[in-house]
Amino acid sequence: MPYEIERKFLVTSDKYKIDSLSKSYKQGYLCTESSRTVRVRLAGNRGFITIKGESIDCARLEFEYEIPPADAAQLLDTLCLKPLIEKIRYRKAGPDGKIWEIDEFGGENEGLVIAEIELSHREESFARPDWIGQEVTGDVRYYNSYLSQKPYKSWEYRSDKDKRGT
Repeated sequence: MPYEIERKFLVTSDKYKIDSLSKSYKQGYLCTESSRTVRVRLAGNRGFITIKGESIDCARLEFEYEIPPADAAQLLDTLCLKPLIEKIRYRKAGPDGKIWEIDEFGGENEGLVIAEIELSHREESFARPDWIGQEVTGDVRYYNSYLSQKPYKSWEYRSDKDKRGT
């Protein structure tokens, strides 16, 4: 079975932008139950539909399929829950060469920056870049599906500490 194993962290500076690649993302959800999510995504000019199972620790089932970008755009416009998630994703190698994906959110989630690293197993070690802050793996507030329902701008308890992980 295809499992996604990832850990999430808040970001403490914009050093991740140096020598990184970036792409615009727009995504929405058809289902946001805690036991499963169904996401539609436009990543640059490519469309995807993704089905994810419940997160247990830092792992969950994940099935992702490419779909025509026009279909993804229509699903985002007509069937996905609003607001949509808008972000720029940066990809950058960490000190040990492992790839980090850093999401700089826009729209209703502007101000939030989260870094993720995908691992091959739960206990896999990795080096943290100096721009990584507090770990938020397992904190549902930082799941994109949660952010689509309760955007970061609406968090009453949000502070600069939440934004930068310090």
